[in-house]
Order: sequence, then structure tokens, then C-alpha cells
Amino acid sequence: MASPAGPRQPAPLPRSRASALLLAGGLILAGVLAALAVGRYPVAPADLVRAMWAALGGAPAGLDDTTRTVVLGIRGPRILAALLVGAALSAAGCAFQALFRNPLVSPDILGASSGAALGAMLAILLGITDAGLQLAAFAGALAAVTLVYRLAGAARQADPLLGLLLVGLVVGALLGAAIGLLKILADPRDQLPAMTFWLLGSLAGIGSADLPALLLTLLPAGALLIALRWRLDALSLPADEAAALGVPVARLRLMVVAAATLATAASVAVAGIVGWIGLVVPHLARGLAGPSFARILPLSMFLGGGLLLLVDTLARGLGPTELPLGVLTALIGTPCFLWLIRRAGRSAP
Repeated sequence: MASPAGPRQPAPLPRSRASALLLAGGLILAGVLAALAVGRYPVAPADLVRAMWAALGGAPAGLDDTTRTVVLGIRGPRILAALLVGAALSAAGCAFQALFRNPLVSPDILGASSGAALGAMLAILLGITDAGLQLAAFAGALAAVTLVYRLAGAARQADPLLGLLLVGLVVGALLGAAIGLLKILADPRDQLPAMTFWLLGSLAGIGSADLPALLLTLLPAGALLIALRWRLDALSLPADEAAALGVPVARLRLMVVAAATLATAASVAVAGIVGWIGLVVPHLARGLAGPSFARILPLSMFLGGGLLLLVDTLARGLGPTELPLGVLTALIGTPCFLWLIRRAGRSAP
């Protein structure tokens, strides 16, 4: 029987699930400390310890207001957002790959990213910024996926998943054309640069006020996907075989689509279009933990959060100006994905 992600899988690396999770957790902790200290305003280790003690409610001596603001008010919320967005995109990619039984599926397969982009472009064109822009992007993503789901249901394809995939591609292309039209209509001196920067992805505008809404959407979506992780492997079976085992296939698919879409919509609304995370990270987790999605999903969330944190730290520390996240994720994700494909090809008979 084929595995959930394809006919053959590369042999897992000689590392247990617990050690892989421990390694990912250690890398995330190291990445958090580095992200807190690195930037245009470097923070010494002693000042970093004082700032962390202040975050726990202490009153450390020698901590100036600038360092406190940089560590706790600017970098802290941004680091948390990077971890949450990376974990959410990776979990959504993992869930969609299980749902469609295709390792090349990414979180934006049903038009969530395109819908969010269209909503954000409309908000920028109308002069709406900050929370209003995020709300417009979130609403656009949900509306796009709802449209795809309804059109796929009306099409009544013999294979519901194939119909969903085809309609998603068509709607995504249509939304992409609408985005291009809005960019032509935008003011080239003010609105167009803001649109371009948002489409390339960034966490530069994240603050403490953005975290409650992000947590309110990502935590339920992530909790639902984690609760369903043991059933994701059943989606690798034909629908009649899964139903014979007592799996409510239609309801399970709907729950997976809803949770993955909610995670993708919330992530894109906050960070813009950040590609490759939801595509590459599940492959990396599969190589570490094997083909079972029950194991891949939590590991993907750890690795995705750590990877996006690393990318965001590089984005604000490599040059005199901050680089877009989408550019760096493409530069890192493309060779990693090619390496994973080459490794999978070597393991095939």
C-alpha cells in the first residue's frame, strides 16, 4: 500500500521521534536567544538576561529603557509571531499533503493566499492600514476557500479531491489576475510599494497588539489539526476503504480543510505571502520521523516555527534594509527542496 505522501518515501534518518523533537526544541531556543540579541541595536548577553528577568516580573538593576523596549516591545512580539506563523503554515501544508495524498501540495492550494492578497490589496487601495488590512486579508482568504469549496461541490466530480484541486487552481488564477489589476490601478508612489512589500511577506509591523488576534485564530486551528493527526493517515486510503474502517471521510476532510485554511488565512493576514515553508518543512519532518502524519505534524510545527524565526532574523540582520521574507524563504527553500527530491530519488529502487 502506498504511503500517505507518495509511492515511496526516503528512509527515515537514524533518529527517534523524541530526539528529533528535542533537537527541534533546542534549535528554537537557541534561535530565540539569537533573535533577541541580534539586530541593528545589538543586545549584550547580560542585558538580555536582565530583560528576560524583567519580562518575568523582576526589577533588574542596570536595564535601560531602550534595551527593555527593543527586547520586550519590538523583538519579543515579532519572535512569537514568527514561531506561530511558521508552525501554522507547516501544519497547514502537512494537513493538505495528507488530504490530497500529494507531497507537492502547499497551504495556498485552495486559494487562501490569493484571497488574502486580494483582500489586502483592496484595503491598501482604499487607504486602510494596520488591523483593518489584516482583517481584510483574513476575510479574503476565508471567502476564497469558501468559494472554492462551494464550486467544487457544485461541479460534482467523480473524485471530490480532484475537483477541489482543479477549482482551487482556477480560482487562484482568477484572483491573481484581480491582484494584477489592482496593482495597475494603485498609486505608484505610495500604494504600489506597500502592495509589493506585503506580497513579498514581512513581520516588520508586528507588535504586541497583534498577538491576541493571531493567537485567537491559530491556537484553535492548530489544536484541531493536532487532535486529528491520528486520522490523517486514514486519508491516504481510498475513500471506500477508509469508510469501511469507520472513518467519517467527508466530515474529516471538511474539518481538515477548515483548520488548515484558518491557520493559513491568519498567517498570511499577519505576515503577507510567505512561500515554501508549508511545502518544504513537511518533507523535512518526513525524513526525520517517517511517513506517519501523526508523527510528522507536531515535528513540522516545531521545524516550521524555527525555520521562519531563522529567516526573519536573517531578513532584519543581513543588510542595511530589511529583506522580504518571501525572497529569503525562496532562496533557502528551493535548494532544500531539490536536495530532498534528490534524496528521495536515491532511496527509490
